[in-house]
Amino acid sequence: MLENEDLLKFGMIPEFIGRLPVCATLEELDDKMLIRIMKEPKNAIIKQFELLFKMDNIELEIKNDALLEIANLAVKHNTGARGLRSIMENLLIDLMFESPDQKELKKIVINSEVVKKMSQPILLFANKDNNQKLAVNKS
Repeated sequence: MLENEDLLKFGMIPEFIGRLPVCATLEELDDKMLIRIMKEPKNAIIKQFELLFKMDNIELEIKNDALLEIANLAVKHNTGARGLRSIMENLLIDLMFESPDQKELKKIVINSEVVKKMSQPILLFANKDNNQKLAVNKS
């Protein structure tokens, strides 16, 4: 439990500490809570990355098994919710730079195998002959 002396050692001034009337204990976030943090808030990290790809007319789909694996990585590395962004950035950084150059790319699918680095993302391209059909590239 955090005591007033701990806050003093951290560098907070006594006048500020005296204005904190409530003491609370916190529990570590589990994988289910981390998945909710990635998906549910108005500015959720998943929504941010989907919007980044949408700016290049590319749909980003992150499967639930991938979200669970990302949450497990955050728990494993003991980084909590703050570590989610760096995990997501490491996962998508190459795609963010390469995908705008691929004009026929329409959709990127991320599953748990991609997060575990056991396979590449599934890339769906519009067929040049017929824009109604999608071609799959698992490169």
